[in-house]
Amino acid sequence: MGKTTGFIEESRKEAGHRPVKERLKDYRDVMKCLPDDKIREQASRCMDCGVPFCHGIGCPLGNFIPEWNDLVYRGKWEDALRRLEETNPLPEITGRICPALCESACTLSINDSPVTIRQVELAVIEHGFEKGWVKPKKPEFLLNRKVAIVGSGPAGLSTAIVLRQKGYEVTVFEKSERLGGILRFGIPDFKLEKWIIDRRIKIMVESGIKFETGVNIGEDISVAFLKRSFDVVLLTVGAGEPRDMKVPGRELGGICFAMDYLQKSNESVSGVKKNIITAKDKNVLVIGGGDTGSDCVGTANRQGAKKVYLFEIMPKPQEWKESWNPQWPEWPLILRTSSSHEEGVKREWSVSNRRFRGRNKEVNEVDFIRIEWKRLKESKGLKVCEVPDSEFSLKVELVILAMGFVHVEHGKLLKDMGVRYDKKGNIQSNRSCATSVKGVFTAGDAAAGASLAVRAIKQGKEAAESIHEYLCKK
Repeated sequence: MGKTTGFIEESRKEAGHRPVKERLKDYRDVMKCLPDDKIREQASRCMDCGVPFCHGIGCPLGNFIPEWNDLVYRGKWEDALRRLEETNPLPEITGRICPALCESACTLSINDSPVTIRQVELAVIEHGFEKGWVKPKKPEFLLNRKVAIVGSGPAGLSTAIVLRQKGYEVTVFEKSERLGGILRFGIPDFKLEKWIIDRRIKIMVESGIKFETGVNIGEDISVAFLKRSFDVVLLTVGAGEPRDMKVPGRELGGICFAMDYLQKSNESVSGVKKNIITAKDKNVLVIGGGDTGSDCVGTANRQGAKKVYLFEIMPKPQEWKESWNPQWPEWPLILRTSSSHEEGVKREWSVSNRRFRGRNKEVNEVDFIRIEWKRLKESKGLKVCEVPDSEFSLKVELVILAMGFVHVEHGKLLKDMGVRYDKKGNIQSNRSCATSVKGVFTAGDAAAGASLAVRAIKQGKEAAESIHEYLCKK
């Protein structure tokens, strides 16, 4: 611990965001960055506590947070980078889009403001790229074994990085023309600019990892050929089946899933395609209050929406103005306001959709009713009760369904692969990430259900270790 009084002398400072009027004119990153001296001050706040809950409970990757905080405070940036790289193969991604579970678990969060861990992490990796310290990690020796990874999202990329370092010949197959999976097509540029993904892919290619884009396994290449050509196949295809809403009028035009909306927008911003679903001059309703719903709000405002509404069926979370965590060291269930929310949106909670109405086969109005969530004494569950005389309607021209995903897509690939599904419809796997088919593994959202990118990265690392153990025994 470099500065024993750091957390006493220094208060938490965040870089903040670019002004709303400025950032709504483009899709560039909304985050600002603190200068190096301020980052070092923030790193000095790390207490070097006896039990680092940030590392043990908060971070799924088990990042050595107190160690690289101390190294940053002492100006040893390259040493900090090396410690960060030991646990995190994609810190430039988590440093931008991770919700920072580590900060909720920070010991300072008991009665103070947590260390700005994510901000320090991002500064470390960007220092590394700027100084040329981030280099391809080529294996010391090569193993005569080949691994195919289907899907280039966070789980697939992290697995590829770890396996290549161990000496395996790794090929990543991606059905889209560009790499990154949900990182590229599901997250807007104002949260994750796509040159960041391209920069990491370049490093991976230089390390010897092969990428094949525009290849739909089961269509362009048969599953039988894939199994014959590789010793192991890893499925990291994500949880692509969106949760739908079965109410009258759902078949009307102008109602779309969030991923369809975001993917078309991201493709347009990247210059790939121009057939976007536009919110320009429209009243837009986003149904679903999670991160994806927030991303849709930010995108709609940048497209020039007239008015944006965000409705959520769940009750409004607890409003919390204090800097400390009311549920330490767990992730607190409190009301959160994202940068997209700041840009203009009317939010409502405990609202249930009853019907879509339309004109000329296009949606133009939605009927709602307000609900109450009542706790059941006998089962400790919750019961939804409609509030009498609380019906209301809203005039809209675009509805975006951002209610999450139910499971992996049950398409031709998985059918031909012959894998089993679990009770939730995800790919069934054991603790070693092995599926019901010998030599076929799975990781990320395809196996665990839709979750955070940082968890997918963790599961990708675990899959790599399991594949290595499997091939060593084969």
